[in-house]
Amino acid sequence: MFERRENGHDSIVAKNNPIFWYYRQYCLITGLYMLEPWEQSLFNCVIFAVCAFVEILLKAVGDAPILKQNKWTVDEKKTVAELCIFLRSYMKRFQLNDSDSLLLFINQCFAPSPDQTVRNLKDCFAPGDSKLVINYSKTQAWG
Repeated sequence: MFERRENGHDSIVAKNNPIFWYYRQYCLITGLYMLEPWEQSLFNCVIFAVCAFVEILLKAVGDAPILKQNKWTVDEKKTVAELCIFLRSYMKRFQLNDSDSLLLFINQCFAPSPDQTVRNLKDCFAPGDSKLVINYSKTQAWG
């Protein structure tokens, strides 16, 4: 916890002072750049616990109601079907009726299968730390 310095003053320096904290952060960040990508993701999972969630950005297409909150954090194990059920229940407050269909599209090109996980879609279609963009519509728009 403490270390003794021989600088003539014979003072005791605590390892948890702010300067030491910044030095530790600097060493930690510069050291992370030297890790392999799988080691960086493992470090993020263990230390920061950020591996369990995926950020998605929902964009309305056509006559679909626009959401007030379009950025969401979703559990990576959720499937597209579960995401669609959640969106349908959230949009019931707006203009979506029970008889209306709700279609999801990835990157404005195709509709994912209902059993795909959000993590798999993020790994394939949202490179790096970017958000997964999901377009939603009441009618068929793409693919």
